[in-house]
Amino acid sequence: MRDHVRELVRGVDPLAGRNILREYLQARILEGLQRAGAMSALAFQGGTALRFLYGLPRYSEDLDFALEGARESYGLKAWLTGIARQFEREGHEVTGSLRDRSVVHSGWLRFRAVLHDAGLSPHRDEVLGVKLDVDTRPPAGAVTETRLVRRHVALRLHHHDRASLLAGKLHAVLQRPWTKGRDIFDLGWYLSDPGWPPPNLALLNAALRQGDPAAVELAGATWRASVAERVESLDWDAIRGDVRPFLERGVEVVGKGELMGLLGG
Repeated sequence: MRDHVRELVRGVDPLAGRNILREYLQARILEGLQRAGAMSALAFQGGTALRFLYGLPRYSEDLDFALEGARESYGLKAWLTGIARQFEREGHEVTGSLRDRSVVHSGWLRFRAVLHDAGLSPHRDEVLGVKLDVDTRPPAGAVTETRLVRRHVALRLHHHDRASLLAGKLHAVLQRPWTKGRDIFDLGWYLSDPGWPPPNLALLNAALRQGDPAAVELAGATWRASVAERVESLDWDAIRGDVRPFLERGVEVVGKGELMGLLGG
């Protein structure tokens, strides 16, 4: 594996190399979850799902899931332990941790020396981490499907469908308490695709009510205006600064005026 990793990042700049290496580890972690049978309980969602499934032109840090299957088949701690052991058998130094006292369970796999071994850091002790978040009480209404993809390895991914993925992103844009530039980049990417289906409004409204019981219900004629009002207030310099380190070479952030136009504003 180490020789393969060095070959993946050969000749690229260190920032791009870190993104490529992290994505390779994400793929291997997804492979481990698949091997453990986790995809019967979990549905892949979020920006990394968009990249693996639909070619979103930006890298991502986390693996996000919703617990859509039977809770008795859910075991994030055991899955993390098994994946860490597999990496250790391949000669890597890996530690895992889990925070599961809230609705969203957060697990970490931290790889010591992998950046150094790949030639991306002079410090052998530097750690590269991959975070896994699982919403154990997701809002109702998601539609799921399964798709075969190949990104570094062959994967059979159970995931939210396209309308539900868009609903999840709109929920993040409308209710996340801070501005995340990657949300806005993803929103522009969604809306620039005329073939992308409209959002799953049942899921979107359930998610909004979960965050705010008094949230106004959105409809096919109103969600764009609500999102445009939120976008209008954002700091575009902060958005660009957040997302730029994760963009593929040559990709730019959609301009504020262009995004407002896509929203009909």
